[in-house]
Amino acid sequence: MMPVILTTDALIFLLLAVAIGFGVYASRHEHLRAPWRSVARSPVGAAALVVIAFYVGIGLLDSLHFHPRLEPATETAAADGEAPKARYSTQVLSVLDLWLSGLRERQEKTFSAPFATHLFVKEAVEQPDGTVIRAYPRLEHGGAHLADPDNRGLDIPIRGLFGAVKGLIVWTALALGLLWLLARRRGSDVAAMADTVRRGETDVPWRVTLITLALMLVLSFTAAELAAKYHILGTDKVGEDVFYQSLKSIRTGLVIGTLTTLVMLPAAILLGIMAGYFRGITDDVIQYLYTTLNSIPGVLLIAAAILMLQVYMTNNAEQFNSLVERADLRLLFLCLILGVTSWTGLCRLLRGESLKLRQADYVQAATALGVRHSTIIGRHILPNVLHIVMITVVLDFSGLVLAEAVLSYVNIGVDPTMNSWGNMINSARLELAREPMVWWSLAAAFVFMFTLVLAANLFADVVRDAFDPRIASAR
Repeated sequence: MMPVILTTDALIFLLLAVAIGFGVYASRHEHLRAPWRSVARSPVGAAALVVIAFYVGIGLLDSLHFHPRLEPATETAAADGEAPKARYSTQVLSVLDLWLSGLRERQEKTFSAPFATHLFVKEAVEQPDGTVIRAYPRLEHGGAHLADPDNRGLDIPIRGLFGAVKGLIVWTALALGLLWLLARRRGSDVAAMADTVRRGETDVPWRVTLITLALMLVLSFTAAELAAKYHILGTDKVGEDVFYQSLKSIRTGLVIGTLTTLVMLPAAILLGIMAGYFRGITDDVIQYLYTTLNSIPGVLLIAAAILMLQVYMTNNAEQFNSLVERADLRLLFLCLILGVTSWTGLCRLLRGESLKLRQADYVQAATALGVRHSTIIGRHILPNVLHIVMITVVLDFSGLVLAEAVLSYVNIGVDPTMNSWGNMINSARLELAREPMVWWSLAAAFVFMFTLVLAANLFADVVRDAFDPRIASAR
């Protein structure tokens, strides 16, 4: 395979490197290490972090792209007396696609319900005696291993139980490894450490972490075992597996939530602190800038920007080697536009906090001693507004994930060829009027999006409580 680095892929791993770097920096400074220690000791935060880690892992696997290698033309090369040359497809796949190749390639004709063995709509079916009747045709892949579809009611629980057992085996191995490490650090044996964790007497809530990990692993292995033989969330109008679409949509949601933050943070921090610290004409200009930007309806601005991008891509189609690159550019452009329209709230918060900090005694003393403004901002203002930045970033993440769904619903979000929860909802809305109703695409997008947003909101609450100095001082 030949690696392919999309623009959003590079930015995702850059953001990952920045997060790791910030973690190393925070570990060396007590004023940052103490709040994160409080986050790590929260049972709710630990459970939410495990769920988010599963989503992030899937998103990272879907961010490693490559061109698959084609089979070499050995006959032609042998005739010419040359060694076969490696040839690569123009198709762009990810490691997640490779891992889920079974789901990606098992495409049906049209709709089928979750765990169904027949199509959802009737078609003309020719009988062995030559007569034609209207019936529900058998699926090509879903439940094809069953000689008798009526055995599905017994096969599904058995396979689900087998997957759950495999998940518990993996969890047991991970739990034993963790207990061994904890016991080694404490200088005790594994049995005593397991009893301590079971009673919940550790500083870090390992009991909650392990319970959440067990739940996620059991669900994951059960779904994997069932998805190998069934369409566990059904298929859409063109017969594509909805479970596969839901997993592929995770990357889109994470990109929207994280890269938009990467775009808006520099402008919000720089302009917000400058407005509050320097005041005067600098404050007036920055206030006028974000007030004017806030007066423009965000949806109209996004729609105009996406339309301009569409015109550019249409007029310069030769610059894009595949539909994936076109969709990736639109996703990046959407992140930029959302970042431009979402930095004003944080900027206003930082301006107000900087106005208050400017009057603090230690800032006044540094000014009287002739310390440079850049040094005062870097050493006194920025560290004391960092808790606002952290709280806002984590809280805005879930809002941006929901924003993608809303924008895609009104056809100004990500490219229609890209998997996203918004596109799933948009494509499913017309099917809700069918009789009987096709509900599974909407339900799948809702469940996956709800789980991520709920985990992000719970984690955001824990981070807010840990970094807010007023709450910390009240404890």
